[in-house]
Amino acid sequence: MACLVAGCLSISGDEPLVPLAEPTPEPTPTATMAAEEAIGAREHPRILAAFGGVYEDPELETRLVAMLRRVIAASDEPSRVYRLTLLNSATVNAFALPGGYLYVTRGLLALANDEAEVAAVVAHEIGHVTSRHAIAREEEVRTAALIDRVLTDVLSDPSAAQLVQLANGVSLAQFSQNQELEADQLGVRTIGRAGYDPFAAARFLDTMAVYNALDALPGDRGGPSFLSSHPTTPERVEAATRLARQFGAPGIGETFRDRYLDAIDGLVFGEPADEGVVRGRRFLHSTLRIAFEAPEGFMLDNTPQAVLGAHPDGRALRFDAVELRSGQSLEAYLNSGWIDGLDRATIETSTTNGLQVATADADAGGWQFKVAAIRVRDQVYRFIFASRSGGAAFDALATSTVASFRPMSEAEANAIEPLRIDVVTVQSGDSVARLARRMATGGDAEALFRVLNNIEGSARLRAGDRVKIVVD
Repeated sequence: MACLVAGCLSISGDEPLVPLAEPTPEPTPTATMAAEEAIGAREHPRILAAFGGVYEDPELETRLVAMLRRVIAASDEPSRVYRLTLLNSATVNAFALPGGYLYVTRGLLALANDEAEVAAVVAHEIGHVTSRHAIAREEEVRTAALIDRVLTDVLSDPSAAQLVQLANGVSLAQFSQNQELEADQLGVRTIGRAGYDPFAAARFLDTMAVYNALDALPGDRGGPSFLSSHPTTPERVEAATRLARQFGAPGIGETFRDRYLDAIDGLVFGEPADEGVVRGRRFLHSTLRIAFEAPEGFMLDNTPQAVLGAHPDGRALRFDAVELRSGQSLEAYLNSGWIDGLDRATIETSTTNGLQVATADADAGGWQFKVAAIRVRDQVYRFIFASRSGGAAFDALATSTVASFRPMSEAEANAIEPLRIDVVTVQSGDSVARLARRMATGGDAEALFRVLNNIEGSARLRAGDRVKIVVD
């Protein structure tokens, strides 16, 4: 019987499930195990705070419990207790702390296509735990905290307070190449013994490499992915494949694809709605209660620092926010020196949707810029439009975008829902392009559809296949 303990799944390979407070005796010195447990317990709350807390989904938790128990039973230390936490983060990541603390993000689960792939990731992390790589890392750098590298990898724009916190930590996830290869070997061997498809490890490494290569992919806004702390190479994928062949030819082992897709159907995808969402050419922020719409042809991407927009012809836009100094006018703000090449003679003021607006032109580095600052109380929302050639069309796109900026009503803001994974069955006549058009992500929906479903090149869909799309 599985149980949810302190925000994570606490599991050993033996029955019954062991709670956090009663670890199963393990074949390692008591003092060593106590030290490892103390490190994991100390850093666990920081991980939860940095990654948005626990993502709660009872059906998915049940599936992960069964998967983890199966993997642990086939591991080198089946009596060891593990605590698997599903983090509410769009980042594609997984990692382990000493003491058997394992973490996977919902972003990683959205990218995986079957249970064997997730088992491969978890078994790899278990390999780091059983090999005590993090302990070796701590001894190497000789410091007490182990969270800095993990948090730095995931928080691309930490606040000053977070920086102070991180300064007390050390690298945990930056394992050496030899340690990664050792964890790969242990992971492939473990999932193969567990009856999973041993080729899942190499397959998921390939998928993540494609994912990482995509430019401005929606849905991964927490920072660098799993591959940032677990760097992959063709040689590493080849080694994982070679290890898998020790169990047999491709096709051996279970993937449990259908039951995995059932478990992640409805999974939240991307950032929560209260951090701003992109819906086609629209950007909406339920907490700030603001919205705007980019011109035709623009693809928007919501990053931690700003909303970025790009057009195939090279025009671009950036939208972000700053606070005005007390009593500062919009004209004074535009003229305060933060815009290179500002033409002060072009500063104009107006209103849009009842809000004060100041605009200006700038010319720097071979680019033409249109800049707009919109006041909402003491907050200033900024648009920066860039073009190599400028012209009337460029002026028009800036004007239309600024004019679209508006406050949202409370009811409208409350109605915004996050994007979710929707598992659908391919119908006769469906194609990659046709299903990608159903995606609500903005950006290159076809590229995202391909990577989410591990569809390569000219591969075609077959009627009856089940695939993931992202909907609102």
